[in-house]
Amino acid sequence: MVYNILKNTLKSVFPKKVLFKYEDNFRKILYPFYKGENCACNICGSKLKNFEKLENGNLLCPVCGSLPRTRRLWKIVNEDFMTKKNISVLDFSPSRSIFKKLSKNSEINYFPTDFSDEFLSVYHYDITKIEAESDKFDLIMCYHILEHIDEDAFAMAELFRVLKPGGTCLIQTPFKEGEIYEDDTKKSEKQRLEFFGQEDHVRIYSVNGLKQRLENAGFNIEIKKFEEDVYLGLNKGETVIFAKKN
Repeated sequence: MVYNILKNTLKSVFPKKVLFKYEDNFRKILYPFYKGENCACNICGSKLKNFEKLENGNLLCPVCGSLPRTRRLWKIVNEDFMTKKNISVLDFSPSRSIFKKLSKNSEINYFPTDFSDEFLSVYHYDITKIEAESDKFDLIMCYHILEHIDEDAFAMAELFRVLKPGGTCLIQTPFKEGEIYEDDTKKSEKQRLEFFGQEDHVRIYSVNGLKQRLENAGFNIEIKKFEEDVYLGLNKGETVIFAKKN
């Protein structure tokens, strides 16, 4: 209730660009209303009475704005990769909360990129033609990107090219059962919303279908399905693809 009241009030007063620029400051106002010991955000470190439950059921951290998939990604990255120093990390359309954490880490080489300039970023790589040398990155985060890309085979080939041997690309998209569904005749925002679930999506992957396409690009694939974590607000059955390059 408090979250929605503040959100709607701010949207009625401030332009979108101002809200985006000062989002962290606005969110700090919320913390006293949510402060508690029942749960915690593993990214910003806030201890909370509860997460804010969105209409789609996702649990939002009111302080940093992280979603369950973002907190899961950070848990994987922090536990499995941040123990190494001087690694190069490519992050496509980074979440604000992870961008802030990794930008401050002087022990890694962080490359946050967003082609459409809608997210916090430094670089503007086209994922189908990445302006970086081959075998450059130890870790690539490609979360909820590929379902937006018409030529996904080109994107996967580029991810494989710029990943170092021994490196890992963490990939997640919305998934469906059965086969991949795509239809390039569905071009309007209305059609894409109806058939693919979002106005700017061009397909819905299945886990096995995406696995096969990534293998065709040269990756070795490990599929991990995670358990629920109530304290951290992490969803049950979340799937993450670990795409590795030998």
